[in-house]
Amino acid sequence: IKTADYLDNGNNKMAIQQADKLLKKHKDLHCAKVLKAIGLQRTGKQDEAFALAQEVAALEPTDDNSLQALTILYREMHRPELVTKLYEAAVKKVPNSEEYHSHLFMAYARVGEYKKMQQAGMALYKIVPKNPYYFWSVMSLIMQSISAQDENLSKTMFLPLAERMVEKMVKEEKIEAEAEVELYYMILERLEKYQEALSVVRGKLGEKLTSELQSRENKCMAMYKKLGKWPECNALSRRLLLKNSDDWQFYITYFESIFQLIDYNWTPPAEGEHSLEGEVHYSVEQAVKFVEERITEEAKSSRPLRGPYLAKLELIRRLQHRGCNDEYKLGDPEELMFQYFKKFGDKPCCLTDLKVFVDLLPSSQYTKFINQLLGVIPLSAPVDGDLALPADIKALQQHLCVVQLSRVLGLYHSIDKTQKLSVVRELMLRYHHGLQFGEELAVWQSLTLLEEGLSHSPSNAQFKLLLIRIYCMLGAFEPVVELYSSLDAKHIQHDTIGYLLTRYAEALGQYAAASQSCNFALRFFHSNQKDTSEYIIQAYKYGAFEKIPEFIAFRNRLNSSLHFAQVRTERMLLDLLLEANISTSLEESIKSMSLSPEEDDIPWKDLRDNRDLTVLFNWDPKDRDISEEHRRLSLEEETIWLRIRSLTLRLISGLPSLSHAFQPKNSEKAAENGVSSKIDTIRTLLQQLEVAMDSGKRFLEQTIQYPVLGPPPTRMAGFFSNGSCQCQTSLFYLVSDIYELDTNGLEDSTDIQERIGNSLKSLLEQLTDLFNKCKGDLIEVRDGILKTHPNVLENLVFFVETLSITLWISSYCDSVLRPFKSNLQKKKKKKKETSIVMPPVFTSFLDYVTELQTLTSNVIDHIKGLEVMLTALKLEELSLEDTLLSQEEKKFTKTVQGKVQSSYQHSVQEIGELLKKRLDTVKKLKI
Repeated sequence: IKTADYLDNGNNKMAIQQADKLLKKHKDLHCAKVLKAIGLQRTGKQDEAFALAQEVAALEPTDDNSLQALTILYREMHRPELVTKLYEAAVKKVPNSEEYHSHLFMAYARVGEYKKMQQAGMALYKIVPKNPYYFWSVMSLIMQSISAQDENLSKTMFLPLAERMVEKMVKEEKIEAEAEVELYYMILERLEKYQEALSVVRGKLGEKLTSELQSRENKCMAMYKKLGKWPECNALSRRLLLKNSDDWQFYITYFESIFQLIDYNWTPPAEGEHSLEGEVHYSVEQAVKFVEERITEEAKSSRPLRGPYLAKLELIRRLQHRGCNDEYKLGDPEELMFQYFKKFGDKPCCLTDLKVFVDLLPSSQYTKFINQLLGVIPLSAPVDGDLALPADIKALQQHLCVVQLSRVLGLYHSIDKTQKLSVVRELMLRYHHGLQFGEELAVWQSLTLLEEGLSHSPSNAQFKLLLIRIYCMLGAFEPVVELYSSLDAKHIQHDTIGYLLTRYAEALGQYAAASQSCNFALRFFHSNQKDTSEYIIQAYKYGAFEKIPEFIAFRNRLNSSLHFAQVRTERMLLDLLLEANISTSLEESIKSMSLSPEEDDIPWKDLRDNRDLTVLFNWDPKDRDISEEHRRLSLEEETIWLRIRSLTLRLISGLPSLSHAFQPKNSEKAAENGVSSKIDTIRTLLQQLEVAMDSGKRFLEQTIQYPVLGPPPTRMAGFFSNGSCQCQTSLFYLVSDIYELDTNGLEDSTDIQERIGNSLKSLLEQLTDLFNKCKGDLIEVRDGILKTHPNVLENLVFFVETLSITLWISSYCDSVLRPFKSNLQKKKKKKKETSIVMPPVFTSFLDYVTELQTLTSNVIDHIKGLEVMLTALKLEELSLEDTLLSQEEKKFTKTVQGKVQSSYQHSVQEIGELLKKRLDTVKKLKI
């Protein structure tokens, strides 16, 4: 117990000591051994822990404590498959234990062994005939059908078997719980037996469907739709709207069904009920009357309901679409929207409700409509050109809604620049006025305003998200880290909004922060694998069977997440950049990441874009908003860029495998070593990289402009325009030439040597060009105004990465040339000749290394210059042009400019540090 307490309190060392004491007295105390193993695992001694655990597991324990402790240990080791082995053994020894059988079932569930789950469920039911166990087995059949690659097998074997198992229970009247009915419905729905599913829900069994509001009605509705039973759809939605006239989904079904019935000229039967669900509406007149009645009813309601009013607008929209609105006298959309605003204008939902219907207004009416709305807001009378300001929160909310609507209707986009600036100025004043209730370089003004806003409303997520985007556009990553962590992104948000962080971290040279932000994301993705298994098990325990396929779909959705693949790839590139050849060799780093050039672990066909691109509120009109086309293009761009990055990573990972020394001209031996196949892999990857680069070039030719608040573009444009792309490709071609020299030897290889010499020369030119793109100041002050050049930072980051690849490949070159040189020197000694001519490749390589060293030193000097300039920059001396700025605003302007300056300083420092370490590597290249 003491050992377990220490483990619970995180005191692992004491737990190990305590376990050792016990084991001295009782060396066969299984549980103590396992608890010690848990302590060892948690202090990083995985191998020792595993050996101890296996000692106990080999004895096939059946005591509960050992089994539980081993389960905990194996879970922490991410080895859930070992838990199944444990309980398989325990069940053999104690065949009638309900507890061990149920643990075995759950262990199979963790690893998704559906067939074994089915058998374990039935074995349990035989020992203890409880319904849940029987239905665990049924659910496992459904899971086999869902996971079966062959849909035919699913429809002809697994689902019919599951159906027969449930029917047996139905006949014997043994169905007890709602979950069991849900399961039956699920099977029938998947078998497309919609009529049978409908009968189950409408029949006696359907009475058990009570836990969710309208669960039974919703299932009926779904089946009526599948069966095209529009009369029933209509009658049921009509009945449900009489109960609750605010339920929007039923208005949609009501309208959909009525127009289906009109199109089929449906008429009710002469006698008897209209349909299984009672009275049916089948004409527009009835729909108009029904909606009008809902509005009359609403007036009597204790709280205002939006549904009936929006239903009227929806009906008008559908009638307009069919070209037959005028004869139904439903009223003028403009007037209806005006009335709606009067009723709900102070609610945040007013804008999103009306946004759907703005298409009903002719554009010639926009200004008149907005003025009409403004006319009913209680604003103070303007004095001497002052603003008319709202007197209370309600008026402020109404006014805000009108401003948002004006923007949605595009009224702000049609005015000239001066007018736009005066609108911005007016909105800033209105914002300051509103606080009492709760520029060239407009970017600085936006930042100032947002930082000020955040100081008054520290939990406003929109302020934070906008600040993140703007700081990143300016190339300042440092303030973003804190902003993002204050958003407190939870769980799935690491996948949906994590891109805001990971896109910029490394690109802006904040390597430490980049590692951290990748870790955040990866921790979520990895722990999700484990967590989802737990959710599935809980779903079995509590009979929430319909959730199980959802959890599995969720897990698949995350495993094939584009963001997951991107972060994985960038994380490994980043690790190599920061570690390889500095603290460990490239070979060790690649080994520790289990990287192999042959393996591609990205599910290209199933990649899913889970990014939330609408996380920033947008009040722009449709043509300014993010469109489906933007989403498609952004996904295409992200995928091409991921392909380029992933191929680069795989090419780098293939380098160490080439540096095995072997006898020149002995190609049989080379093939035995498997090295010749390695070069083939590299050549194939290089061809694929060329193809990906071509796609990238073609994509960039479209010069796509995403909306400001839309998806951030990838780093691809910079990669191509600054020359990194060319440079990196040339480097990988050089690998192929060096390999050829290695296999052919120095004699008769003048052609290859010349090729290598030319490649090394042109490489230096390309690197120098890339360095020239990194020149220039990051911040310049012109006429008292601050201008930033974040592209200098992005280019520097690309330079460091390209230089690192250059050095890894130069090391390979070095490892090939060194043995050749020592052989020549041995010959020279033997023959006592002084005039053995050095092959030209040595001279080329030595010249190249010398120049590479000079170039790297020059870049380091340039970075020092940037650091000096940034440190010397005195923001206090900036004349803040706009004299209209209040003291408060001036204070926030200083703050944001200071944050950008400090971020640049840190980025430049980190890039400089890394380059100095790279310079040490260059100095070691001496053949």
